[in-house]
Amino acid sequence: MSETNFDRPELPALGIVANLEEEDRRLLSDYGEFLPVQDGDTIINEGADQDSLIFLISGLLHVFTNKDDSIVLLARVSPGESIGEMSLFDPGKASASVVAKTFSQIWRARRNDLDDFLLAYPEAAGRLMIGLLSEMSRRLRNMNEKLSSANLQNALQEFFH
Repeated sequence: MSETNFDRPELPALGIVANLEEEDRRLLSDYGEFLPVQDGDTIINEGADQDSLIFLISGLLHVFTNKDDSIVLLARVSPGESIGEMSLFDPGKASASVVAKTFSQIWRARRNDLDDFLLAYPEAAGRLMIGLLSEMSRRLRNMNEKLSSANLQNALQEFFH
């Protein structure tokens, strides 16, 4: 009979890890770290090197950019959502900052940790990749809708002026 450690945190069946079996989520949990963050804590700084996937377990995060001394809120991140996926495929500088807006629990995995998981558990890693790509696709569709709506509004404003 296997021993269960009830003190060890595990990823919940939400968002990008929803398609993973319970045992796969338990294994994946070991490839990152669970971190509590306080309201106001900066998790990612715009322009800093970014090599981690962040998965929000509880709380609320704000993603924003600061262009020309104007802060623009890009997204609100709710439990089950993730950020930093692009850095897994295209490492570089963070395109936005992320700050906790309430006490939050996150799971952070660096790119090399996820590479190790991919090599050790390819079937589970395939399901994780589907979750990641589904999330990125959803965001791209949402951005396309926002852009097309903004373009329509601009065209209407130009027509009536």
